[in-house]
Order: sequence, then C-alpha cells, then structure tokens
Amino acid sequence: MTVFFSRRKKNLRKFKKRVYSNLSEAFTDLKMTATANFIESVELHANLNINPKAINQQYRTTVTLPHGIGKTIKLAVLTTTENFEETINAGADIVGNDDLIEKISNGQLKFDLLITTPNMMAKIAKLGRILGPKGLMPSPKSGTVTTELIKSIHDFKNGKVEYRTDKTGNIHVLFGKANFTEKQLIDNFYALYNSIEQNRPKDIKGKLFKNLFICTTMGPSLKLNLDIFS
Repeated sequence: MTVFFSRRKKNLRKFKKRVYSNLSEAFTDLKMTATANFIESVELHANLNINPKAINQQYRTTVTLPHGIGKTIKLAVLTTTENFEETINAGADIVGNDDLIEKISNGQLKFDLLITTPNMMAKIAKLGRILGPKGLMPSPKSGTVTTELIKSIHDFKNGKVEYRTDKTGNIHVLFGKANFTEKQLIDNFYALYNSIEQNRPKDIKGKLFKNLFICTTMGPSLKLNLDIFS
C-alpha cells in the first residue's frame, strides 16, 4: 500500500500542471499512470459551458464506442412474457416482468443497465426513487425505452454507452481500459468527443467545452488543450 501511494504521489507531481497539446502524447502518458495492480478504466471528464439547471441544456444520450469499454455489462430487460425467449436469446442477462419489478423494489439491482418497452413505463414509474439515484432509470433519450429490444440489447452489449451531465454541468464517462492500445483509446475518445459536440444544446453558440481531462481509475487527471480540436 505504501508503494502504491508513493507511485501515485510521483505521478501527481509529474503531470499536475501539464496541459497536453498532442493527443497521442497525452494517451502515452495516460497509460504510464496506470500503476495499480488491476486493469484500470480510462475516463473522460468534461466541464461544459452550459446552464445545468436549464432542461434544454442537459445531456442524456448514448454513443457507440468502436472498441467498447473493455467490460461486459450485465443487462436486464423488463418486458412482457411473450418477449422473454427472444430477449434471452439476444443476450439479456436478466429478463422479467412483475417479478423483476418486485426485486428492484426490494433493492436487488444486480445489473448495470435496464432496458424496457414503452408499455411497461407505467409499471416502473414507482421505481424512480430507487433507479433514479443509481442512474438506472430507463429513458427514451438513452435508448433504454424502446420497441426494438433485440437491437438495443445488441447495441449495448457491443460498445454502446450512455452518458449525461451532472448537476454542475460536467460529464464523467468511462471509455476504455488501460490495457487498450493507444489507437483504440484515441478512437473511442474521438467517438465520445464528437458525440458531445454533435449533441450540443442549440442555444450554445460559442465554445462548448470549458475544460477537458482524461485519467485512469487511480491516476492523475491529464488536462487537454482545447485548441487540439479547433
């Protein structure tokens, strides 16, 4: 443990004040900061020039990362019984109806993502107080309320991720693992960055990003020069 914190302090000193104007160099250094004894995740943290209290400036959407996130998500589907077999065959890990609603009501949230169909929304409305704080409440904006269950299951199992702004107008999202190649990380990064830009609120005319950082789970944040993307 002492050795780990010593490495972390050294990393913080080395990268604390640096601003990267070369993306390849940033990701080379990023991989160097992954010194934990497990495979660390790679994250993007963006501070946006939006009003987080304005509903029309909040983000909640999805992006498909070309190389996935390096993690197999556990996916639950809440649907009617006639859809059970095809959703299981499509790769859903948990499928249910009233039984699944009861489990969720009792705090059993043994999944990373919940997908449902529009006709089930009335049933799960009461679960908002449980699912909402965990970021698991299905939404049409995120593609988790859909009539195309099979497509959604395939998409989320193959690299589609949801991201949203928090209460202060920031986005925090995982987009890979430290054992990905530099090219894989850069590909995923650009897919995510472009998605954020393409979904910018219509009334934001100037710069969308205030600050942009990348980091590993236990590593220091590396600040990117926004002029890279001009």
